[in-house]
Amino acid sequence: MKPLRVGLLGCGGIGARHATAVGILKDEMQLVACCGRNDSKVREFATRFGAEPFTDLRRMLDSQIDLLIVALPPFAHTGQVEQAVAAGTHVLVEKPIALDMTRARSMVDAAAKAGVVAACGFMYRFGAAVKRWDAATKDGEAGRTGLFTGQYHCNALHADWWRERTKSGGQMVEQLIHIVDLARHQLGEPQSVYARTANFFHRDVAGYDSDDVSAIVLGYTDGRVGVLNATNGAVPGQWTKLWQIVAERMTGRFTGWNTATLTHTIGAPRTEEIDAQTDVFVAQLADVAAAIRDRRAPTVPLSDGANTLRIVLAARQSAAEGREVSL
Repeated sequence: MKPLRVGLLGCGGIGARHATAVGILKDEMQLVACCGRNDSKVREFATRFGAEPFTDLRRMLDSQIDLLIVALPPFAHTGQVEQAVAAGTHVLVEKPIALDMTRARSMVDAAAKAGVVAACGFMYRFGAAVKRWDAATKDGEAGRTGLFTGQYHCNALHADWWRERTKSGGQMVEQLIHIVDLARHQLGEPQSVYARTANFFHRDVAGYDSDDVSAIVLGYTDGRVGVLNATNGAVPGQWTKLWQIVAERMTGRFTGWNTATLTHTIGAPRTEEIDAQTDVFVAQLADVAAAIRDRRAPTVPLSDGANTLRIVLAARQSAAEGREVSL
């Protein structure tokens, strides 16, 4: 099978991560094109990664690419995915896939109608520690999961657009969504959401109106619980993403997608340490390539992007209205 011809929409930092991953998978895919609004920035990016520069998506799609990686900020999703899948192009869309459910469902429905492979960029799911827990859950080793707790802590001003809630969706929507997706992946779809948010640390920063302190409780009718929190007021230069999963026969303490301590809790406790080096961006793209080749669904379909978005948007509604929101 010839290497997939890959086009990249969005030439920022996350786009560079994807471009680097494509380069590692040179036997499976090749970055042939990149597209953005800023001509000089696109040309610089294209030179760096050996691709053809475009400032018009239609022209890039006409160059016969097989896979489009959409690495745009949330507010910039304005129909590009629908345009790509209508042209028969497979897609990998970075999270959050939209800032409202109407746009998210439009993407999912268009991809399904076109019959293409459509994946969402929740790359945490491809970490070695996450996959080990998934295997333990699938074969019954861990037992039923009853509690998921997680956090996303950092301290940075980020990009201008990130600070604006109308463009990023806020920290829950743009960052904590990764941990929310893991919770949904392990616990299933919640029946209710309750949240509190505040702009506590950046009230005096001009143009910054996103939440920088938040907490979410995911409720399930059978008693399962998810508890998640985020802040952008923690240690500068450190990105702390931690989560813990408590199941009937195993507890997992994760310090990242590749690192965890799994403790078997029935009988005499015994622990299993996981410390791997999986490049989750590479693993994610390899899965998409395999899905295209094998004509199967990707591990993280675009519909997962919509389902997890639904939860964080409900959390934002809950915080705004001061009540528990049913899903």
